[in-house]
Amino acid sequence: MIEAVHVTKRFDHITAVDHINATIRTGSVFGLIGTNGAGKSTFLRMAAGVLKPDEGTVTIDGISVFENMEAKKRLFYISDDQYFFSNATPEEMMSYYRVVYPAFDKDRFRRLMKDFGLETRRKINTFSKGMKKQLSVLCGICAGTDYLFCDETFDGLDPVMRQAVKSIFAHDMEERQLTPIIASHNLRELEDICDHVGLLHKGGILLSKDLDEMKMNLHKVQCVLRPGMEPEDLVGLEVLKTERRGKLLTLTVRGDLNMVEFRMQQADPVFYETIPLSLEEIFISETEVVGYDVKKLIF
Repeated sequence: MIEAVHVTKRFDHITAVDHINATIRTGSVFGLIGTNGAGKSTFLRMAAGVLKPDEGTVTIDGISVFENMEAKKRLFYISDDQYFFSNATPEEMMSYYRVVYPAFDKDRFRRLMKDFGLETRRKINTFSKGMKKQLSVLCGICAGTDYLFCDETFDGLDPVMRQAVKSIFAHDMEERQLTPIIASHNLRELEDICDHVGLLHKGGILLSKDLDEMKMNLHKVQCVLRPGMEPEDLVGLEVLKTERRGKLLTLTVRGDLNMVEFRMQQADPVFYETIPLSLEEIFISETEVVGYDVKKLIF
């Protein structure tokens, strides 16, 4: 488990991360969402032990990360701007990482490189941006660490490669309890992979919740009410948002799904159906409740 307690980082007069508290459970996928400049990369660098917090602590299973080699052996950090040794090949980078990470799986690395169509003896400085990103991910996966920090990992990957990377993540989570922490400015990229999502805004976490919890308590209801009825007449429903297109109403409702169904049946509308919300819709609803327009923050 990774735990951040009152973590703060300042650069001169700018507070990049402001008293963040976060808990990342082992074996889950934690998505960190936010605009450029929200503090995502700074938080990941502190979690990886690259930067020292000005205030607060970051620990892995109770062990401080900063300047602690034993803790750092348990994590691999993929930065948005990947770094490779000058004039190095993937084979040479593999040799280096095997010194740092004793569990590095060289056979799997070579197999995945072949599967991804990447040459192990080609100079990395001749790779495209997307190829370098793929190489970084494969190095991180094959390092055999418990935690994988990914800063805009899917940015620069084509849709096929994104799905391939997500499949590898899912495999390693099932096989060895890998815990990916993925920072992204694009919420849609994380919808099908994350268990828990935190929304970072101006250096602080605005919202942090399990997706299952949010999905169980928020629902979209499309309905046509009987003449003379208004959404306010739906007794017992906590309606967060109402959209109207002619006679068709689209309601965002908070509460247990069975109760929502029961209340709609009691209202006896002309027509109704419940529809699952997308992650985007869930976040829009949750952040509007606390006074923010998430569409202006991350879309």
